[in-house]
Amino acid sequence: MSTPRVSKKFTHIIRGTERRFEVLVIRSDFWYNYHKLDSLSNTKRGNNPRRKDMACKCNKKACKCNTEFMAPIDALSSIEMSLGTKNDTVAIAWEREDGKVYRYDLEIPKRLDADAVKFVSHVVDRIAKFIVWSAGGWKLYLSGPDAVVQPVAKAYTKRGARKFDYNFFSDLYGRPVEAVVVPLSKMPEMNETLTKVKTVADGCRIGFDLGASDFKISALNKGEVVFSKEFPWDPRNNPDPEYHYSMLTAGLKEAAATLPRVDAIGGSTAGTLVGKKMGVASLFRAIKEQNPEKYPIAQDMFFRVEKDWGVPFEIYNDGDVSALAGMITMGKKGIIGVAMGSSEAVGYIDQSGALTGRITELAFAPVDFNPNAPKDEWSGDYGVGAMAFSQQAVNWLAIREGFEFPADMKLPERLKVVQAAMEKGDQRALRVYVQIGRFLAHAIPWYGEFYDYSSMMLLGRVTSGLGGDVILETAKTMLKDIYPLTAEKVELIVPDEHFRRLGQSVAAAQIPVIKADKKAPAKKANK
Repeated sequence: MSTPRVSKKFTHIIRGTERRFEVLVIRSDFWYNYHKLDSLSNTKRGNNPRRKDMACKCNKKACKCNTEFMAPIDALSSIEMSLGTKNDTVAIAWEREDGKVYRYDLEIPKRLDADAVKFVSHVVDRIAKFIVWSAGGWKLYLSGPDAVVQPVAKAYTKRGARKFDYNFFSDLYGRPVEAVVVPLSKMPEMNETLTKVKTVADGCRIGFDLGASDFKISALNKGEVVFSKEFPWDPRNNPDPEYHYSMLTAGLKEAAATLPRVDAIGGSTAGTLVGKKMGVASLFRAIKEQNPEKYPIAQDMFFRVEKDWGVPFEIYNDGDVSALAGMITMGKKGIIGVAMGSSEAVGYIDQSGALTGRITELAFAPVDFNPNAPKDEWSGDYGVGAMAFSQQAVNWLAIREGFEFPADMKLPERLKVVQAAMEKGDQRALRVYVQIGRFLAHAIPWYGEFYDYSSMMLLGRVTSGLGGDVILETAKTMLKDIYPLTAEKVELIVPDEHFRRLGQSVAAAQIPVIKADKKAPAKKANK
């Protein structure tokens, strides 16, 4: 076997009680077995041209890829490298509330054989899906050759291939999702409204961050954190919305007891938001499936909390709050935060320091174009972010590597087993984290197709400990080798102690604006 361009192996050494992690760069078949499956993109997107054929062969039934993992940038590059002097344009746009539009144009060869048509349609389907989970939308506009775009339009129906997406966004926006094919001249233009968020720490504030396995509440008095506590809960499996409300309220009261008064409350939550109304969220999954008549009560939970306390109240997606926390602590803009927890949570602050109003629910957005990639059990789709950057990813990768778990063991506990194995030098655990780092390396330039960012901040329990070091080093090494221009532009950041002290609950607490006349002593609600 010839020596590969990069042949590196990540191993760790645990020395005494220090349990110190080291990265060793040595030749090994182990690294090559991962690296040889990875793809090289063309110079336009930052790297080295490799193939001029379409990356997957497709027929009427399915696409078959010639690699185990189909990197999105590789798929785009294989189309780009097939371009000639005469080409067509496929345009994809999603319209959402208030006439906001996100649009993406893809140049394709003018002439395509039958297999190439199927492959390009497959890529367009993946792009359309990424955009709707990135920006949101209730109306899909497509323009291009009918053979390419019509199958994508047909997928977004009640019984189509994207029926989960159709139902999700129909529920979120309260209107049926539409998909139309129009001439290029009739395509809507990009239209987004940016929102600058001022972060201040005056007065007496409470902040909360709702996750799937616990929620955290912090109290601030003139910027000083005087209370911070994690509360375990199981919201995804509880079908009564009163459970969610009473748990959060009890936590807020405990925090309020440490303050002379409460001037404002800010929150961070997993799931989608339309204003302060919850959309479809995993936190309320059991309610949606087992107690649907009470789902509207769950969606209005934050209005109820706001009314209870009678103070300025703001609630944001947890991903955006994580990016906001990064901006506060590091003084950086153009940040995308990727939290690898029970699922993948992503947030974005643009290069001007503004929020874009996108939903950025990339747990359901594709990062692997191979149709044979593992499927997310909720959405039923393959190769999505949750299956690459979360406890779900650790679970299926660990099982593939030979780990065995009791059937009733939940994902957080399974993660602990893999983390403990990593501490002991288990090569199976090492391979799990290398694979996640590999996924991340390919996702970074792909995310860059839709988000203009210069810093990626890595968060969440999956990134803690030695495994997190492996993810980071694997991604950095592969990024430099496969996507050198992206590596020069994007900095990978692991939050420092300052950020960890701040946390999302503290960042959320700083968002609401307290009016001058509201800083007088206020009574505590429902004591």
